[in-house]
Amino acid sequence: MSDPFFKPVSGFDLPRFAGVPTFMRLPHVSLEAAKIKDVDIGIIGVPWDSGTTNRPGPRHGPRQLRDASTMIRAQHPVSGIRPYEKINCADLGDVSINPADIEDSMNRITSFYKKVIEKGIKPLTAGGDHLTSLPVLRAIADKGPLGMIHFDSHTDLFHSYFDGTMFTHGTPFRRAVEENLLDPKRVIQIGIRGTQYDREDLDFADSVGIRVVKIEEFFDRGIEDVMAEAREIVGERETYISYDIDFIDPAFAPGTGTPEVGGPNSYEALRVVRELNGVKIVGADMVEVSPPFDLSSNTAFLGVSVMFELLCQMVD
Repeated sequence: MSDPFFKPVSGFDLPRFAGVPTFMRLPHVSLEAAKIKDVDIGIIGVPWDSGTTNRPGPRHGPRQLRDASTMIRAQHPVSGIRPYEKINCADLGDVSINPADIEDSMNRITSFYKKVIEKGIKPLTAGGDHLTSLPVLRAIADKGPLGMIHFDSHTDLFHSYFDGTMFTHGTPFRRAVEENLLDPKRVIQIGIRGTQYDREDLDFADSVGIRVVKIEEFFDRGIEDVMAEAREIVGERETYISYDIDFIDPAFAPGTGTPEVGGPNSYEALRVVRELNGVKIVGADMVEVSPPFDLSSNTAFLGVSVMFELLCQMVD
């Protein structure tokens, strides 16, 4: 049983629109606090979008995701899992990034996450644009390359942008493979779609053995079949889950910088995570939620709903 200190505030005790917002209404615990030694899973905000090449705004994602997460309750509606009774979860706050310097920000993120990993805490990240995943992986994969299940409409495998800019939200997993943070033969990317510049990213995937499931195949085969393949590819070894909100059709998640039509609906967005049973998850992220394009806040609520699904898989 988890420590009662780590139980979220119930809506029966304090209205969900009241109080200081934290992820899932959990206690905020800093890395320097005495209670940090008791945390099993830490939810972390990375308010940073310096890798964005289209519509900016994901730097504001963690704050809106926190606010939306006050609607998350204590029990999963299908599995019945009550994660906060199994292990200790806490909001570890935001990484202090430098919005004017990409390299410095990545170093700050990696340093923060190394401290989290050293304390034996599994991180669940709220970004931030998708470049956020790279410095997080640099901390988590320090003992060897990981597998990855990646939900997205884009591969994020490009070599560079603008004649040599190596660090953008379109390049993180190319860098992660080059830096031996990911084992490409244990990586699957699901939901890829949209018009293309060229085939450079897909050719790279083919050359190193990354499995790319385009949206047409995803819908033709169905969720259970595709996710069974995903579980087989990553196997029983350590795996990272990266979930870009633009995996979901913009009719359901319009608040993102690079939307692509023709994607999964809200229910399908949750179901893919429910098919992660048995995957050895060492960390996960939800990225690219952009509040300036989320006037209804529906994108943020869907984003934190996916995060709760991820949390339940990390606990189970």
